Amino acid sequence: MRSTILVIDDDEKITSMLRRGLAFEGYDVHTALNGAEGLSRVITENPDLIILDVMMPQIDGFEVCRRLREGGSKVPVLMLTAKDEVENRVKGLDTGADDYLVKPFALEELLARVRALLRRKEPAGETESHRLAFEDILMDMDSREVLRAGQRLELTAKEFDLLHLFMQNPKRLLTRDLIMDKIWGYDYSGESNVLEVYIAMLRQKTEEYGGKRVIQTIRGAGYILRGDS
Repeated sequence: MRSTILVIDDDEKITSMLRRGLAFEGYDVHTALNGAEGLSRVITENPDLIILDVMMPQIDGFEVCRRLREGGSKVPVLMLTAKDEVENRVKGLDTGADDYLVKPFALEELLARVRALLRRKEPAGETESHRLAFEDILMDMDSREVLRAGQRLELTAKEFDLLHLFMQNPKRLLTRDLIMDKIWGYDYSGESNVLEVYIAMLRQKTEEYGGKRVIQTIRGAGYILRGDS
């Protein structure tokens, strides 16, 4: 069955290019030229993935994503932004986006990210247990719910996948390359700091209720989940 992708962007040249490129790859593509139309099409088209531009009049991409998540939608969102600034990337992730891509971008990279997000839309079945625990963190794969000291953490799909990888490998050093391969599934640019942004967001949420830092940086090597601070 072909995956359905909804492109929400007010730039008709971008939507036309993406429609052609995605359709050539075998996707069923729908487009919307503003945020309001996009929100409506999410209901009527029930897409498997959304490509969402940030800079749109009236209802921008941040607000579209926020409304989707507040409404309970878990559809993966790839956010497009013309601003390569940390605060804009963080804002996009914080509103619930799963990944971001800075304009101008290569179509090949966008397609790779689309494939990675679609592969991870449905979590792989757990063979040993449907729950993972590390110290006071409890992760339920069926409900995709994470609790820390009894407090529910509001994680995006990508943040959940990242924490899941750490929870599967407690006290084991995970290199940057390994994490990028497992979570994003594409070759990343050496200048990209998408992993650092996600680590920072995940730390913020896991430490929100006063919990100690468990995701630690091993300088020059990678990251590790361990209890000592």
